[in-house]
Amino acid sequence: MGSDIRLRFAPSPTGWLHVGNARTAIYNWLQAQREDGVLILRIEDTDRVRSRRDFEQAILEDLTWLGVHWQEGPDRGGSSGPYRQSEREKIYLEYAQRLLSTGKAYPCYCTDEDLAVRRAEARALRRPPRYDGRCRGLSAAQRRKLEAQGIRPSIRFRADEEVITVTDQIRGMVSFPSGFVGDFVIIRSDGLPTYNFAAVVDDALMGITDVIRGEDHLSNTPRQIMLYRAMGFPVPRFAHHALLLGPDGHRLSKRHGATAVRLYREEGFLPQTLFNYLALLGWAIEGGAEVMDPAELVRHFDIKKVRAGSAVFDMDKLLWLNSQHMHFLSPEELAHHMQPFLEKAGLDTGSVDVSYLTAMAGAIRDNIQTLSQAAVPSAIFLKTPDLDEEAIKVLTLPGAREVLQAFRQEAERLCASSRLDPAALISAAMSRTGLKGKQLFMPLRAALTGSIRGPELQAVLGLLTREEIIRRLERALASL
Repeated sequence: MGSDIRLRFAPSPTGWLHVGNARTAIYNWLQAQREDGVLILRIEDTDRVRSRRDFEQAILEDLTWLGVHWQEGPDRGGSSGPYRQSEREKIYLEYAQRLLSTGKAYPCYCTDEDLAVRRAEARALRRPPRYDGRCRGLSAAQRRKLEAQGIRPSIRFRADEEVITVTDQIRGMVSFPSGFVGDFVIIRSDGLPTYNFAAVVDDALMGITDVIRGEDHLSNTPRQIMLYRAMGFPVPRFAHHALLLGPDGHRLSKRHGATAVRLYREEGFLPQTLFNYLALLGWAIEGGAEVMDPAELVRHFDIKKVRAGSAVFDMDKLLWLNSQHMHFLSPEELAHHMQPFLEKAGLDTGSVDVSYLTAMAGAIRDNIQTLSQAAVPSAIFLKTPDLDEEAIKVLTLPGAREVLQAFRQEAERLCASSRLDPAALISAAMSRTGLKGKQLFMPLRAALTGSIRGPELQAVLGLLTREEIIRRLERALASL
């Protein structure tokens, strides 16, 4: 039986889903799962210029890929809809009118140019750039005169002159002094709501009990608490987690590399990896476990355990974690995940069966950290590789020709079937040449794979047919 806990994730569809916002979504999902609550997806698309429906769809796809699921939203419906703010504008105007009628808000006729001048004056006098309240006491006649001049007013909320205190589930008691917030706009002159007003109305009408979001919204909290109180709504519990930083200690941005979830998908990170990594950026589990699935994370998660300090996005750590998650996949699962990336790289996977792809995935598992990296070592098994400079150098060393000739002769002699026994072939070549170690294996690796690095040599010998091994050895010998 579910609880009364209701959380929300409310992205703006003005771009791809940022990993920092994905982390917020994951925290909300984990807390909803832990409390047996409901997660709502709300699209905050009141920015008519930058909001796009294709970005919205991409956000939904990326969240689903990550494993973040919601019970109510624009794609699922629900009793609290609509779930796009662009479809709720009449609701915002209705509540703004209620505030006007009770004197808790008033029309403001100051233009953007007027406000810019006053902000500059305040900064010059080293005063906080708060609204000076000059439209607070306008008479009805003064308002009619201004409207007759064609000025469309915004609607401003009368800010409380009192200390606002919030008990943050991550940061503890946070107080904002009296006068921290001046009268603020809730409806712009074009009739659109501001973020703070729309968020409060939506959260209240959707029954949101817990708001988990980034610390960049902490300064919005006093305004929102004032609005909750003025409209008679219960104030939800707040939790503001720290933002993600790049390695240089500055807020994570494109200059640090990929920041969109979609780019990590395209690079071949597993969804469970990115979920795992983002979930643990900011909190840790007793015992230090790092490689975890969502079910384990739900069992341990508590928003109160999230640290208030910033977390650094470490690409090396993410790559390591992805290799760990790939290691836990079965060869069949890894092959399934790899195949689209191999085809995107131009490799023909249709020419081999599933068992071959599975064996190939097992062979290259330890050589890759992302699925996109699978193309290079996989090419060894799907087409005849070119010899790179290092391979050519190895093949020109003294004794390399004799090693290749010995392997070719033993491959022809040992078995006429399509597959060779790698151990038997290597043992026979060692007996024939009297060599071992790098002197024996490096020329063979260079000839068969075109490189001096890659999958285990026995795996290569076990996957390539006898005919293909002989053909590649002959090609290398001919090149000498």
